[in-house]
Amino acid sequence: MKKLRFLTAGESHGKALVGIIEGVPSGLALTVEELHAELRRRKLGFGRGARQKMEDDRCEILSGVRHGRTLGSPIALMIANQDWKNWSDVMQAESYSGEVRRKLEVPRPGHADYVGGRKYRHEDMRNVLERASARETTIRVALGAVARKLLAELGVGIGSRVTRIGSGEDTAPVTTAVEAINAIADASPVRCLGEDAGAAMVREIEAAKKAGDTLGGVFELLVSGLPLGLGSYVHWDRRLEGEIARALMSLNAIKGVEVGLGFHAAATPGSLSHDEFLVSEDRNGLSSPTNRSGGIDGGMTTGQLLVVRAAMKPLATLMSPLRSVKLATGEAAEAHVERSDVCAVPAAAVIGESLLALVLAEAVLEKFGGDSLEELCARWEDWNRAVPPIRKSPLP
Repeated sequence: MKKLRFLTAGESHGKALVGIIEGVPSGLALTVEELHAELRRRKLGFGRGARQKMEDDRCEILSGVRHGRTLGSPIALMIANQDWKNWSDVMQAESYSGEVRRKLEVPRPGHADYVGGRKYRHEDMRNVLERASARETTIRVALGAVARKLLAELGVGIGSRVTRIGSGEDTAPVTTAVEAINAIADASPVRCLGEDAGAAMVREIEAAKKAGDTLGGVFELLVSGLPLGLGSYVHWDRRLEGEIARALMSLNAIKGVEVGLGFHAAATPGSLSHDEFLVSEDRNGLSSPTNRSGGIDGGMTTGQLLVVRAAMKPLATLMSPLRSVKLATGEAAEAHVERSDVCAVPAAAVIGESLLALVLAEAVLEKFGGDSLEELCARWEDWNRAVPPIRKSPLP
């Protein structure tokens, strides 16, 4: 049984999004404002649509927390959809008689509409759209904020930045601590670190919007403070990079995930792909002058900086719609147009942080256990004293 698990429910224009996370130790200080801080960050980014202005994304803690601290029991969260008032007849759970508004009869290429409609035998593909919508990630960000707070208690920091939107690329090196990256990135309209690159990305988004098109890109996730030994090599489904990839690939529109050198390693000789070991200055453990592995070797964390990137395709709803078919008649038609974003890569980076936090919190609890935060912290400290992480060293 997993040490940490979560479930979500809700439709994009339904009454609310709900989530339950189970396995969080007791004694963790947790406030709703900490959840709201991450939910606000999810709304960031140039190129977002009107929905972000309609929804306040206020989260309510329904259970599992008392007087500001977790109880060790399941934590239930709810985010009401403000736009529900305009969709109550369309999305009501009760029986409905009469003509249903906002039917989806022409599928969008690249979306779940057609395949999901066929799979579940839905004539109205809105039944697919509503759950397949990226709106669901709102509650996952709230759940991830809980995991993030648990990791922060252990000294683990998580940050992200956008490295590409369309053909605009940010090659600025990360020169600050992981804990400070988000403050810099969040101040950029596209969440990148380089000002010139950010301006180029904004221009790309503006051009795409004018053309009725959409843009994808790449974001990078960075995690500091991890110990050596999360994950395992002993079975395929315990390798940590597999769990990370699964979580990020579950995010809408993500088509590729890499760790460390990632795809670049395919064109790099072995002598320039791996991290050599050096004797550490205190002779306790090892150090390495590089981190090409991105902080994972053999399915386990090395204790170095964890570096993960994800590639996001352009969103499937275009204001200048692609060709499609009206399924009821078999006639050619333009694809359905639903309110959407031009570019959501900056928001995807924030969501990616939350998904990564959930994976890492699960790995921490699997490794160290503990029903209370006090118990978990003691085991964490004992391990790091006995088994130090691979340290970053200056070049020899």
